[in-house]
Amino acid sequence: MSQTVDRALSILPLLAEGPADLGGVANRLDVHKSTALRLLRTLSEHGLVYRQGDGRYRLGARLFALAQEAVEHLDVREIAHPHLVRLGETCGHTVHLAVYEEGEVLYIDKVDSRYPVRMYSRVGKTVPMSVAAVAKLLLADLPESERRSVVERLDYPLYTPRSTPHAAAYLKELATVREQGWATDLGGHEESINCVAAPVRGADGRVVAAMSVSAPNVVVTTEELLALLPLVRRTADTVSREYAGTPGPADPPDAAHHTQHPQHTENKEA
Repeated sequence: MSQTVDRALSILPLLAEGPADLGGVANRLDVHKSTALRLLRTLSEHGLVYRQGDGRYRLGARLFALAQEAVEHLDVREIAHPHLVRLGETCGHTVHLAVYEEGEVLYIDKVDSRYPVRMYSRVGKTVPMSVAAVAKLLLADLPESERRSVVERLDYPLYTPRSTPHAAAYLKELATVREQGWATDLGGHEESINCVAAPVRGADGRVVAAMSVSAPNVVVTTEELLALLPLVRRTADTVSREYAGTPGPADPPDAAHHTQHPQHTENKEA
């Protein structure tokens, strides 16, 4: 039975390449035509395969409907949350998850730092789009025309000397972020706060969310925070695999990477 299921499922990626006739399917599966026909008929009965008028088979509408329904019911926050918690436990710093919705970037989840220093960010709050690392990742993934339109509409307040000064500079930075696949905010919003971020991607490779680790420089140096970037990226990749439903070994944060830092008691705003 398992071999039959395996063969039937092997037909779907084959037909994703384009319509194929019975002989072509049989040859690709290395089975007799009668076996291929039986498999195709079963898939057709469930709407996963459709037989065209010319006798060739293609993927059925039911398959696309199921895929769309599955995507609509995916909750990236629910999938990501346990990984955010584990990442926070490992590094000790504030962890955020953000998405791009209707022209704004919003925090949809947050794990607080273990240190007395607290970020005043909160779930549902918008982020400063011209400087935040999560915003850079989300905007960098937009189609070029939309990305340019959004960037040119933004205001560019100079929160600090490191803030992005204008649209041209931001477009250049987003091009770099798009190429390298990660982003930082090193004192761009507040001089005392640094942040590293990585993207969460869907099955189509598009960025659906961005996760970040933020910390005040009184708790961790810029260099120490940047050293956490591989850990953040591995966590984001793990969430991406779960969200997209693609196979791959789980790669949770390694507790061995955890470094203790002296505690401080002053408050900083993210």
